[in-house]
Amino acid sequence: MLLILNVVGLTPEMISQQTPNLLSLVKTSELRPLDGVLPAVTLSAQASILTGKPVSEHGVVGNGWLFRDTMEPRLWQQSRNLCSGEFFYEKAQKAGLSVAKLFWWFNQGCSADYSVTPKPYYSCDGNKAFGIHGTPEGFTDKLEAELGKFPFHAFWGPEAGVKSSEWIARATEYTLKNQRPDLTMAYIPHLDYDLQRFGATRTGSVTGDHLATNLTQLDNLLAPLLTTAQELECKIIILSEYGITNVNRPVFINKILNQNGFLQTRQGPFGDILETFNSDAFAVCDHQIAHVYIKNQSKIIPIKKLLRNTAGIAAILSKDEQSEFKVNHPRSGELLALAEDDSWFTWQYDSGNPPDFAATVDIHRKPGYDPAELFYAGSKVTGRLKSAVCLLRKKLGLRYRFNVISTDPYRVKGSHGLLPAAPEKGAVFISNCGSVPDKIAMTDISNYVTEILGLKE
Repeated sequence: MLLILNVVGLTPEMISQQTPNLLSLVKTSELRPLDGVLPAVTLSAQASILTGKPVSEHGVVGNGWLFRDTMEPRLWQQSRNLCSGEFFYEKAQKAGLSVAKLFWWFNQGCSADYSVTPKPYYSCDGNKAFGIHGTPEGFTDKLEAELGKFPFHAFWGPEAGVKSSEWIARATEYTLKNQRPDLTMAYIPHLDYDLQRFGATRTGSVTGDHLATNLTQLDNLLAPLLTTAQELECKIIILSEYGITNVNRPVFINKILNQNGFLQTRQGPFGDILETFNSDAFAVCDHQIAHVYIKNQSKIIPIKKLLRNTAGIAAILSKDEQSEFKVNHPRSGELLALAEDDSWFTWQYDSGNPPDFAATVDIHRKPGYDPAELFYAGSKVTGRLKSAVCLLRKKLGLRYRFNVISTDPYRVKGSHGLLPAAPEKGAVFISNCGSVPDKIAMTDISNYVTEILGLKE
């Protein structure tokens, strides 16, 4: 049996006396910095880990991109079909091994014997109910009967925190004990939240030493799972996708395109909406990278010059220049913007009348990732009170708008997406499965895992 834990945001330098359970595992394992991919974001990293291919081949150019056929920016899509290449667990299944895949990406339509993914229910009246989905039929019902309802509010949004990771860890432990898969994969997002809210350093936070607190919480929630895995004689791999860096400057790339006449919006009763068909250029923003889609090839050079001279932008890569980083793909933008280390890209185009979903948790309609969704508009107390009023209106069948989220990007203090400044600040790879190369990259993991499973061709 093999257990692979994707502990998001974990870096080599974080493993210390603050994380005694992880440190104990490391003493009987091998630890390496893990060479990441550009962009260093969740979907791109996981696709490279699963396939062993670079971004230019598997095609997952970020957490989202422009779907050119419909001219819709779409983020956080879960379909297995979006990623080209064979996943290492699919090779395992061909050899007759059983697989559990809990909260990793590309779960919809995947072949895993046991899978769980967050998937709300949507009503025709615009209502939404939280839920999880998976295979085989009835598996998620068993998990929630045993563990209680999945705390969806703690998985993303202003209440995101340790409870969702605790539930996933317990679900993974339950799966190991009761299903005994040959390969079990679990995604533990805990560090992603406060490190984006408050930054990745130990001082200067409004919450005090939040990094130490979060590392202690992470180590504690992993302890029972690691104990169970060791009792079942599982081999263990722990990896991450990126490290988080401190930021203090949002870059309003779409606002700049709007002010210079390249980006167009459609004015309406619910705010101004990005008009992709009529825009000469717009950006799909994703942490510290942004894909800039340009309709007219003759506009590429002036737009590149405009953005290159924008504060907070470190580089603007043309399609040819993207090839150097193995990110060039038909889905990537005509230009790829890379932020300065202390900066990140906000999706806001600031036309004076923002869309009504700007102040809501809405990961699918915003043309870019929005970490401001991790904050209430006011204090946590007033935010929770306003949320309670919205929920009451919902239960009474009244119209409501869950507009409780901050729209202030300056509150965000941590981000990622670039390659790390130093190896100890980037992704990590820990394995007790035997010899690990001195240098290992995300694109090496697929072959490494298949060898551990005895599937080497």
